[in-house]
This record gives sequence, C-alpha cells and structure tokens, in this order.
Amino acid sequence: MCGICGCSDSGQSGKFVPIKNVNFSPLMSYPQHHHGVESIDKSRLIQMEVDLLSKNNSYAEKNRLYFQEHSIFVLNLVSSPGAGKTTLLVETIKVLKDVFPIAVIEGDQQTQHDADRIRATGVRALQINTGRACHLDAQGIGAAIMQLGIENNSFLAIENVGNLVCPSAFDLGEAHKVVVLSVTEGDDKPLKYADMFYAADLMIINKIDLLPYVDFNMDRCIAFARQVNPSIHIIELSATKGDNFDEWTNWLRTSMQKLIKSHAL
Repeated sequence: MCGICGCSDSGQSGKFVPIKNVNFSPLMSYPQHHHGVESIDKSRLIQMEVDLLSKNNSYAEKNRLYFQEHSIFVLNLVSSPGAGKTTLLVETIKVLKDVFPIAVIEGDQQTQHDADRIRATGVRALQINTGRACHLDAQGIGAAIMQLGIENNSFLAIENVGNLVCPSAFDLGEAHKVVVLSVTEGDDKPLKYADMFYAADLMIINKIDLLPYVDFNMDRCIAFARQVNPSIHIIELSATKGDNFDEWTNWLRTSMQKLIKSHAL
C-alpha cells in the first residue's frame, strides 16, 4: 500500500488537483511532494491508507460511469518492469486497430518512450509520468480520458507503472485488471505478489517462446495463480513471436462485442 511504500504524498493521494485545472499536454506529470512516512504512527498510517483508497474509489466510480455511458472497454494492464506490456499492446494494436478504435494511456515514472512506441502504430496515446509515485490513480485517469477524447465503442488500454504491489489496490474504473507475467520472472510470482493476482481477472503468461531457455514450470505457475484466485482466466502467449496470440485478440474481440451489444439494448 502506498502509505507504506512512501508515495502517499506524491500528489496522487489526498492532495488532488481538480480536473478542470489540469494543464494538459502530451506528457502529463504528477506533482512531486515526497516526504516519506518514517515519523507517522501506525494508526495514522492506516487512516491515511483508508482515506486514500476511499477518495480514489470515488474517482474510479466516476470513470466507470463515463466508460459505461460511452461504451468504452477498459483494461488496466499491470506487471513488474520488463514483462512485455508495451510490446503486447503494440502487437495487439497491429491486429485490431482496423476492427475498433483504440486508445492507450501509458504510466511510467519518467520518459514518454512507451507512448512514443504506441503513437508509432497510428493510435492515440497519452503519457502520464508519476515521478516517484509507483502507480496510476483514478483521478489521473479521469483527467487523461478528457484529454484523449476517446471515441464511443472503443478499447482503452491503461498500461500501469511497472510494479506488482500498489496498483493492485487502486481501482481506475476499468472493466478488468490484466496481470502480465513473463516466463523470465519465475513461476512463483503469483504467491509472492498474491494481492495483484487476486485482484486480476486475467493473467497473461508472456514470452513462452523462451520456455526452452529458462527455468520456469508452467503447471506450477498456473497452480499458484489458481491457489490465489481460482477464477482467474489464463492465456499463454508470445507477443514477439505470435505464439497463441489469437487467443488474446479473440478474447478482446468477444469482450468488445459484448460491450457494444449491451450498450445497444
């Protein structure tokens, strides 16, 4: 939780800037107000965390209502750094950008490299730089969607900051959290970071083309994930080589079709 990791005073918690006063640009940055939590007693820290999540959830519900009203299917992609989220999105866009509109919000502590990669595909992307903060929050997403001007009946991908801890607790208004795990990371990640895998609806096991070269037990990883979250859906693929990639894109197509159909009723 962010009161413990130290980013609770980053400007994303409690000290929200009203959306109408946000100075939008292709590169959005959060204010930097990091002070740490060493001197805060435990009861105060818990109350800060409760207040932080309550305020975030309020913004998340506003985002969710907006997405529902405009028939926007939203995924919150989470992972540790280097799992392959951006490559997954780039290859997904190549397959689906002519099927339905796509927009991307990129979260990183610094740089807009990932947003540049997304824009190179011809899709709109907005970078949010969080500075020292280790996750995106719902208010920042609310500001970003106003800047992007996302079309109705669209797919919006939110690529969160690379981190398997804090993003698990922060609802952004998404339809699903999707946790991406690469086979180069170790098959026990679902147990080590149980909160994230519990919060996710879908686990993508990426880089399966590297299985012959790494010590990764697929059955063990899946068993650990289902131990934490029995209902989690699992897709094994390689974003770079295309192995089993159609299972992922077909899942997205089906999800979009369900959303559009429900909106038309």
